Amino acid sequence: MKKTIYIITLLALFGMSKTTVAQPLAGGRAFSLAVCDSYTVRAWGSNDFGQLGNGNNSDSNVPVAVNLLTGITSVACGDRHSVALKNDGTVWAWGDNSNGALGNGTNTNSNVPVVASLLTGITAISAGRYHSLALKNDSTVWAWGFNGEGALGNSTYNNSNVAVPVSLLTGVIAISAGTNFSLALKADGTVWAWGFNTDGELGNGTNTKTNFPVQVNSLSGVIAIASGYFHSLALKNNGTVWAWGFNSSGQLGNGSSTNTNVPVAITSLTGIANVAGGRFHSLAIKNDSTVWAWGSNNSGQLGNETNTSSNVPVQVSLLTGITAIAGGEQHSLARKNDGTAWAWGSNGNGELGNGTNTNSNIPVQLSELCPVLSVNEITKQLSLAVFPNPSLGQFTLTLSVENGIVEIYNILGQKVYHSEITNQETKIDLSNQPKGIYFVKTVAEQKMRTEKIVIQ
Repeated sequence: MKKTIYIITLLALFGMSKTTVAQPLAGGRAFSLAVCDSYTVRAWGSNDFGQLGNGNNSDSNVPVAVNLLTGITSVACGDRHSVALKNDGTVWAWGDNSNGALGNGTNTNSNVPVVASLLTGITAISAGRYHSLALKNDSTVWAWGFNGEGALGNSTYNNSNVAVPVSLLTGVIAISAGTNFSLALKADGTVWAWGFNTDGELGNGTNTKTNFPVQVNSLSGVIAIASGYFHSLALKNNGTVWAWGFNSSGQLGNGSSTNTNVPVAITSLTGIANVAGGRFHSLAIKNDSTVWAWGSNNSGQLGNETNTSSNVPVQVSLLTGITAIAGGEQHSLARKNDGTAWAWGSNGNGELGNGTNTNSNIPVQLSELCPVLSVNEITKQLSLAVFPNPSLGQFTLTLSVENGIVEIYNILGQKVYHSEITNQETKIDLSNQPKGIYFVKTVAEQKMRTEKIVIQ
């Protein structure tokens, strides 16, 4: 019997790089989160504000179930609060709410998940130190929590315990929140930033804060972004990484410890598939599925068997087959292609989740953790490849099945291509389309596969 393939856009499944479609791991201030392949959430580490979401305020050095959450596709950690995205487009949060970071219209802490008010149709989330961000399916950005430095981007400096729209920003495909500042990636490959800027984390050539978005200088062709506490990262479509902001521990990876308010290239890194930021360290996955890290290493968060900081990338020991990464305050996390999760760095509150409170400068496997959600959702067995990607608009689509329908959508959800296919390899010409990022999704026999394509 012939199989039918539908390739459609579904922005809720896309993460912040060409290889990631969900956020299955997240790290905060001495605690961590993971999405199970059952779409439930596990948490471990510090719990003084209820950030583990399990109904109490006791730390745990092994993963515990977050209460009453199902259908979760992505998680994010703030300093001491947690955020989760459900597959119905709603947002749930728990933990510290003193600045309104839970978004439920109160400033009361909660050790169980509460729904964020006024938010529907959400496709991506991010948590900063004291604020939270959400990306809607209309490509607008919403923010809530602490706003004393303008991190909500709504042209005020007033905190909000419900979501407010970020001013003057549309066409966004990815978001990332740091300490009192925020980043957004637009479909045209440009990066925009707002909020705290004392160390140059907005990347616009100044050190002046702003409560509305400004464009990061001289960056184009960006396909992924990430924030640390006071620094920013961007991955370009040629596999290179650029960084800006605070650099006291070498977290910009450019061989210096000098702050910069404009992006600088990490020249020793090529072939990168995704990036992540910790407090004063940074992480990257290469196309060969190895992990590289740089910056502060006082607790072993670089994972290279030392506690020596590095201002250039070093390879994390013993890790291959990695599909997802996350940075916490002083620890790091990774998901392997077999569904196991690994962690390294500080462990004073059990944030490594291995049943101990001992730091580790090499990756250790988490104890008693469910298989972690694949970054390709339920699509492990459905193969979809696009080559070349990026392209000038002409590329070949290769599927693991022979018959179906191909549809490709732009960032606004508009269909730009439709065709029936009768073999596994199909040549597609979109050279008449504007430059930018486009989305595809394959569905066959309850399997899915999503891909991001870039037209230069």
